Amino acid sequence: MTPDQPIQDQQADLKQRLAAEARALGFDALGVTDAQADPKDRQALNHFLKAGHHGTMAWMADGPRGALRGDPQALMPAARTAIVVARNYGPTWDPLAVLDERDRGAVSVYAQGKDYHDVLKKRLKRLARWLQETAVGEGQDDADVKVFVDTAPVMEKPLAHRAGIGWQGKHSNLVSREFGSWLFLGEILTTVALPADAPEVDHCGSCNACREACPTDALPEAYRLEATRCISYLTIEHKGAIAPELMERMGNHIYGCDDCLAVCPWNKFAEPTEEDAFRPRPALAEAPRLSDLAKLDDAAFRETFAGSPIKRTGRDRFVRNVLIAMGNSGDASLAPQIDALTGDASDLVAETARWAAARLAKTA
Repeated sequence: MTPDQPIQDQQADLKQRLAAEARALGFDALGVTDAQADPKDRQALNHFLKAGHHGTMAWMADGPRGALRGDPQALMPAARTAIVVARNYGPTWDPLAVLDERDRGAVSVYAQGKDYHDVLKKRLKRLARWLQETAVGEGQDDADVKVFVDTAPVMEKPLAHRAGIGWQGKHSNLVSREFGSWLFLGEILTTVALPADAPEVDHCGSCNACREACPTDALPEAYRLEATRCISYLTIEHKGAIAPELMERMGNHIYGCDDCLAVCPWNKFAEPTEEDAFRPRPALAEAPRLSDLAKLDDAAFRETFAGSPIKRTGRDRFVRNVLIAMGNSGDASLAPQIDALTGDASDLVAETARWAAARLAKTA
């Protein structure tokens, strides 16, 4: 960049070099939008919250952080630009195949490797530092940055749409024509001005594959998610007992659910991830047996899932999920293990074990 370049050309040149640096750091896509709030994003969130679809995720609405959600400049008032990066985590296997193996647990693709928050944030900080140092080195007085990887009340999917990374599909998740439904996101808010990309266009058309694939009917309308029925919410965020009507429909999902993502036709253009950190850890290299997971005490659980997003649920909620899958398995050989857990020290585990025992007795 030279001092006599028009300011628009200088900004475009910096953005081009930023994108190249992002690729060098391992990101698959980078898009830019302005940091101003879009009223439609907050309106959609308010409708979601008012309807109670967030369930027990009170953090989405309560307190000062809830009030910040939907407005990037509330997090960084001087921000002019929002930069969105994406990393492909596409699987090398069919995530739906395990659903037919009823004695094994289905774990969401995103949770099978290392925690993506840790992997991406280190690189995103390096990218932000490069931007800051480069902008200052080229004469900009104001080059502040803030980095986010699902760590603040940033509505990252609407931002990614505005930045041209993809669009929010009828399942409410981001879809990319290049990477399908398999993208992790991170954001940089900055005072550095960069030219914005055009928002991506919705390419869902008349397709309803994601909605039709949902086992619990958590997508009653296109583009509307009822989180309180979503298996990902139930197995990860929900801390208490789960309604029997929903447990019966959860199959062998024990942590998250990829059904709506995996059936998206845009996945046919996706490539498997090149990120070794996102490949399954040894304990999940093959779909784990429910009988093995049910044996985990707190120490074994922590050791098995160290550095994994699964660890955040804790042993009791995880074994609750395993017991639901055991109850749905139709495998009578699992009955003794289930019966043993009816006396577990955790009331949540014991209550779920009693349900699983009754369910298995009816279906085995």
